[in-house]
Amino acid sequence: MASSLRGSPTSSPVPPTQTVQIIPPTTNSEPVQTATLPAINSGEILLEDDFTGDSNWGTLTDTDSSVEYENNSLNMSIFRENWVIWSTPNDANYRNVHVEVTVHTNDTDPTTAFGFLCAQQPKDWSFYYLAATPGGQYAIIKATDGESDVFLTGDGQWAVSDLITPNSPSYRVGADCGNGRLTLYVDGKQITSVTDNTYGTGRVGLFTWSGAKAPSADVNFDDFLLTSRQ
Repeated sequence: MASSLRGSPTSSPVPPTQTVQIIPPTTNSEPVQTATLPAINSGEILLEDDFTGDSNWGTLTDTDSSVEYENNSLNMSIFRENWVIWSTPNDANYRNVHVEVTVHTNDTDPTTAFGFLCAQQPKDWSFYYLAATPGGQYAIIKATDGESDVFLTGDGQWAVSDLITPNSPSYRVGADCGNGRLTLYVDGKQITSVTDNTYGTGRVGLFTWSGAKAPSADVNFDDFLLTSRQ
């Protein structure tokens, strides 16, 4: 698919590979009741990518992880416990956006987390995470370079939503990011929403995170869509 906003091939950084700073998902979190609302996408298309053509997402393979194009999708694989990788499509700074992507779980561990980072600042480890797992857990987390990450949901831990279908082969994950509001959707249902004004504009990206006791993770991303919000 054509994109109305593309970075040059040299402007897209390879995905940083870092040890995680936040508490990984477990299977012991208490269920949290959440509302069911449709994800509304009515803004201008800023970036659209089905990963079949001339895309600029950062790719990298090493002994710990891999981010590579695979079967007309973007595959993220991790080969060790408690490890996070991400990739961005360009260096553009976005404000107040809605983002969606289809995640194929490939029978990965139920504690594998996947989703978006948004409002990424010039320092690589300053942004918001919006995450879900095949085990039905979710979190919105604020990362600040040089500091411990902060859960903005779940009273400081991963929460569980019965709106996330357990161990589905794929999910359509969405997020709103901007104007001090962060909202996570899974399969068109609003899972959680919080307010935070720490970061305004910034880069967007996709990430995958292996669980604390999961020796590997493997997911494929497809049909990425980024739109503006009023």
